[in-house]
Amino acid sequence: MLTVTPVEGRSQTEAFIRLPGRLAEGDPNWVEPLWLERRHFLSPKHNAFFSHGEARFWLAWRDGRPVGRISAQTDRLAPDVEGRKQGFFGMLACEENEETLAALFGVAEGWLKAGGAGQVRGPFDLSVNQTSGLLVGGFDTPPFLMMGHDPAWLGPAVERRGYAKAKDLVAYRMHCAEGLSDRMRKLAERGSREVTIRSLDMRRYREEIASVTAIFNDAWAENWGFIPLTDAEVDAMAAEMKPIIDPGLVKIAELRGEPVGFIILLPNINDFIADLRGRLLPFGWLKLLWRVKRAPMRTGRVPLMGVKREHARTLVGKTLPLRLIYALEDRALERGIRELELSWLLEDNQNVRHVVEGVGGRLVKTYRIYEKLLT
Repeated sequence: MLTVTPVEGRSQTEAFIRLPGRLAEGDPNWVEPLWLERRHFLSPKHNAFFSHGEARFWLAWRDGRPVGRISAQTDRLAPDVEGRKQGFFGMLACEENEETLAALFGVAEGWLKAGGAGQVRGPFDLSVNQTSGLLVGGFDTPPFLMMGHDPAWLGPAVERRGYAKAKDLVAYRMHCAEGLSDRMRKLAERGSREVTIRSLDMRRYREEIASVTAIFNDAWAENWGFIPLTDAEVDAMAAEMKPIIDPGLVKIAELRGEPVGFIILLPNINDFIADLRGRLLPFGWLKLLWRVKRAPMRTGRVPLMGVKREHARTLVGKTLPLRLIYALEDRALERGIRELELSWLLEDNQNVRHVVEGVGGRLVKTYRIYEKLLT
């Protein structure tokens, strides 16, 4: 007997949070998220997404056990697509059973259609500015911070539900134990001497994060699927990053004193939490705190990088991504980083992909965004 029910109450929320780990049992590349963080993520009190978006969550049950989950969400900041209101799905996890998958998509699509959506895209958890895409290539390594991991069968099964590729997102990794490739270093040095690159000033932390976000919202404004970060999301992001951020691994580029570009490298927290299995109690929080503050940062992820659009087509703008990446090198080596991931990039962002490949990046993972008309 298969049923699908809305998630209501604490016990069902816990089942929703823990289901992906149970389904992935035996997968050596699965990293269990911290359950406390997931509770906050799903809570309108803690997640700033809910200040401009609405979401519903469902669990599929078979013989009294949860076997699948899905979310559906709308976002007031999301633009219409060809006159159609957008809806989104996400947080997808399912037993390998197409009846279960069909039932999950049925309730999610029904809720979106009832709210007037004419098209659905996903997966997004819960927004394009959070974990995005379904893994369709690169199943053989664990995901980095805020990147997903899915079984190989799931992508083709989603396509059999009538979903088609909308866009692929790609992740690059580079070995940097002995420094970055010198192949494009001279090109990076051709940029304007009027540009200075400095580290984040923690004494002005909130102001600095606001400057970085303003550049990000400007740089990405014309990109596919973009939804700007709100002030509430900036505040939440600043608070979340502060305990783990290394100011020497955040670089801000200034042109005649004006911030025009930035790059952020964060420790790959997945390295620190993999053996905690979601738990912070009784002693998990002590282990995590020590690891963040004291343990070597073996891997890191660049989740955010941007250059203001007015400079993007100039010599300064074209060389700035290179200069920003190279600017991280000394501090990354000092922290013991052996491998870093730049993710994600839109598949058709050839300019930045060329830069990343030029400094030694290799394509390791592909995530797919799907879409479907709701007719």
